[in-house]
Amino acid sequence: MKKNLTNFIATIFIALLLSQILPWWSIMLAAFLTAIVFPLKKSAVFFIPFIAIALFWMIYAFWLSSTNDFTLAKKIAVLFPLEGNPYLLILITGVIGGLAAGIAAIFGKQCASLVKSSKA
Repeated sequence: MKKNLTNFIATIFIALLLSQILPWWSIMLAAFLTAIVFPLKKSAVFFIPFIAIALFWMIYAFWLSSTNDFTLAKKIAVLFPLEGNPYLLILITGVIGGLAAGIAAIFGKQCASLVKSSKA
């Protein structure tokens, strides 16, 4: 449980720092690095970074959109079959970011186990 929480907080913190200087894929780098440094077991390897980044992106998107009364989010939501619902767009944004982070974390775990097995 403690490793899960540590990985969760570290993923959000590193993603927050890296997102200031790198493009959107910085969340994948954050999940990759935390999967190597704080190894998790079984399905937690995917779900902990998934939830961390999904939450991070949804809160960040909500914060950015609320400052302009969701004007851009409403216009983008019209382009998709969301009927102009900006909250659904924010949810989908979080899920896509979470999927990217979860897959990157699985890759990080596999790379760490590959390096560990080659040393032995």
